[in-house]
Amino acid sequence: MSELITKASSINRALDQIGDKWCLLIIQEVFWGINTFNEMMKAMGVSRGVLSNRLKWLQGVDCLRRETSRGNKRPVYQLTCKAIGLYDCALMAIRWERNWFQNTELDRVELTHMLCGETFQPIIECANCDGEVAFSNVAYKPGPGAAIDIRGKKVRRRSSIAAASVPSQHALYKNLINLVGDRWTANVIALALHGLTRFEEFHSELPVATNILSDRLRFLVREGVFEQLAYQQKPVRYSYQLTPKGKDLLPWFLALLHWGDLWCAPNALGPPMIVMHDDCGQELKAPVRCSQCRQELKAHEVNFALDGAVA
Repeated sequence: MSELITKASSINRALDQIGDKWCLLIIQEVFWGINTFNEMMKAMGVSRGVLSNRLKWLQGVDCLRRETSRGNKRPVYQLTCKAIGLYDCALMAIRWERNWFQNTELDRVELTHMLCGETFQPIIECANCDGEVAFSNVAYKPGPGAAIDIRGKKVRRRSSIAAASVPSQHALYKNLINLVGDRWTANVIALALHGLTRFEEFHSELPVATNILSDRLRFLVREGVFEQLAYQQKPVRYSYQLTPKGKDLLPWFLALLHWGDLWCAPNALGPPMIVMHDDCGQELKAPVRCSQCRQELKAHEVNFALDGAVA
């Protein structure tokens, strides 16, 4: 494995650990209670070798714990505290999927907040002013941990996949996994959320081959996340502007940023980036809340029900 040198980024660090289609699907399945090898293989439609590889990887980055009990010969995989910290990302993925796609499986899911007893939708708000958090009212500045990262470079290229090919039986947010289950695609979206729009800007920030970057940009245009606009005619050059669908990915990336700050920091200097909320002028703390009582959501305080059956 060779190395990449990039600007320090908690999002990049997080994606390096869990930003793979199969890793995201495994974590989703374990949230649902599918936690043995054979159950996962059946539910996900994944090969034995790929599943074994990803389970070992997730144990290595401390997102899964393998347990064997005396009465059960088959080991089970449990989420660690670190992986449970991805719960906000899961809720924001559900939110985005419901906003932009018809997903029959997701429509059958009911979320109930045990503290207020109400069925809810997850929302994200500023903890300082209780205001809306949106693409148009956040800004970024370097944090105390701003530096460079030396990252592992995966030799295998992961191609973009069609959303329909995400094979999980549940696949509650298959379209989001389709986007962020490829590290380069997710990196491009994250940079666009920071205001980058042109090919050369993306390429200067990402140590990626130009043909791979071109492929990812075309994919994001096809998926309706970017709109391609000509800013020069001779020769024709394009900018890539986020669509409303693309801008609405911000809450998921903010949740991932927070998780990366907390769990993927290689030193104690602090976060590489500070997010500011323009509406109140304060550093943004954006908990995921219940739409009914506005309390912050905790994994152990939420029931997932599928057609009335609690998962």
